[in-house]
Amino acid sequence: MNVYTYTQARQNLASVLDKAQTEGEVIIKRRGGGIFIVKAQKQPQKKSPFDIKGVDARIGVKAILKCIEEGRRK
Repeated sequence: MNVYTYTQARQNLASVLDKAQTEGEVIIKRRGGGIFIVKAQKQPQKKSPFDIKGVDARIGVKAILKCIEEGRRK
């Protein structure tokens, strides 16, 4: 785990955040004794990977059932 002083963290904020993302967390210590942990948080997916746009095949139920029956015969 990486430990930085407040001044080091402030001067190298981008690299501190990168370390938190790759290694899980980073500790920052202040002169007065305060200790802080910086953790990266995963961004939630906006939609399910199974949420796909439908295709308008312009085919009726009878035609779909006929295709299924033919597929089962093979």
